[in-house]
Amino acid sequence: MDVRAAVAVGAGKPLEVTTVQLEGPKAGEVLVEIKATGICHTDWFTLSGEDPEGLFPAILGHEGAGVIVEVGPGVTSVKPGDHVIPLYTPECRQCPSCLSRKTNLCTSIRATQGQGVMPDGTSRFSIGGKKIHHYMGTSTFANYTVLPEIAVAKVREDAPFDKICYIGCGVTTGVGAVINTAKVEPGAKAIVFGLGGIGLNVIQALRLVGADMIIGVDINNDKKAWGERFGMTHFVNPTEIGGDLVPYLVNMTKKGADQIGGADYTFDCTGNTKVMRQALEACHRGWGESIIIGVAGAGQEISTRPFQLVTGRTWKGTAFGGARGRTDVPKIVDWYMEGKIEIDPMITHTMPLEDINKGFDLMHHGESVRGVVVF
Repeated sequence: MDVRAAVAVGAGKPLEVTTVQLEGPKAGEVLVEIKATGICHTDWFTLSGEDPEGLFPAILGHEGAGVIVEVGPGVTSVKPGDHVIPLYTPECRQCPSCLSRKTNLCTSIRATQGQGVMPDGTSRFSIGGKKIHHYMGTSTFANYTVLPEIAVAKVREDAPFDKICYIGCGVTTGVGAVINTAKVEPGAKAIVFGLGGIGLNVIQALRLVGADMIIGVDINNDKKAWGERFGMTHFVNPTEIGGDLVPYLVNMTKKGADQIGGADYTFDCTGNTKVMRQALEACHRGWGESIIIGVAGAGQEISTRPFQLVTGRTWKGTAFGGARGRTDVPKIVDWYMEGKIEIDPMITHTMPLEDINKGFDLMHHGESVRGVVVF
């Protein structure tokens, strides 16, 4: 079938909106009509050429929502008409990782997903008979896409597509980092580095679990109002403090008899390795945990003095907020519909597929929190 898609033809080049061919679902696969898709920094990361797994030509996009149109042989968990969110982190519930209950990083289709193909080793997308790669197993920058059954989360039908698509990455990543990875407790002191889409979701999750002090750090003063909108209690612009950031933050967190200072939890949402170090070193001696959410460029490394770790600080990483997609994503959609978390204010721009490159420009210039393409 012919579908409309934004094709990444090469590193650093604008996406080309065109008609491509999509083959129907095979065994264990589903055809989804994508109704809306978010424009995420991770898509730009691949498009820039910095992603070591980036392949071209490809149909990017991993933050979508839509409706099942057709299912292949053997599919039992979803049916045509079901509303779903595609999952770039699937949940097969059978591989050693899923069965361990220690991680959300399902490995059942990881190899082929990284090669830009479906589990059988082939692509469903083509143009003029030439293969186009899938992206993150989802490829939501097309109005129809094919996914493995284990890579879709069935969600309630009264949730708006143009809002819940954001749960396919940004919301779940930020909220999950707080609830699943850090397991932040009420009364905690936390610092969030980078107040983009991920950082704001970290902040609203910290508010949700009852954190006492929520410090937001960003070099853009326009982010102060955004952070406060979602629960931030203090704002720091590193370019305006006139000294080193870490001791400044540690001093802010000193309270009562605790004159050591430091946050119970810090979250890096920047992907900047220098900031990752600052986030760790702003943690409290003895128990502070620093969660790395941002993705750094290929070949970059993090470093700190061993003393920082020997004295009780912990570095952790998180992917998709530690969420198990088919199990947890429907719950997060429920939280949104019940008013426990907010999404609507973060969807600052909506646009047709033809304007997707403008959406990336808005993101680069810091003018949007999240741009959404509505098909």
